[in-house]
Formats: sequence, C-alpha cells, structure tokens
Amino acid sequence: MPNTEPGGNPPAALVEGRDYYLEDGLWVFTADYLRRRGFCCDGGCRHCPYPTVDRPPPADLPGDS
Repeated sequence: MPNTEPGGNPPAALVEGRDYYLEDGLWVFTADYLRRRGFCCDGGCRHCPYPTVDRPPPADLPGDS
C-alpha cells in the first residue's frame, strides 16, 4: 500500500492529542484518526471503529471525538 492519500498527495502530519496519544512510549491511535484513515488494518487497535466478527465495537472513550 503506497504512503499517499487519494489523489497522490502525501499523508497529512499526525497531531498528538487529535490523531494519537502516547502511552508507556507507544503510539495509540484515536478512533477519529482510524475513521479518517478509512480501513481496518486487523492489528487489534484499541480504538478501532471497524467491528469484526471476533470482537464487539469499541466503547467511545473520552478524547475520541
């Protein structure tokens, strides 16, 4: 998968607090960012907005606006 957005543009810079936050040195992507990304990577993301057969949809958490 190429590292570009539709139209061939480079991806926008990620913004801490809006797109991700750091927890114990790891990046945790927000549900808002994952929705804007537009697909599930099947990586088990904590705030994944795309339900699968194996897990229920995530509960909305503070900061997932």
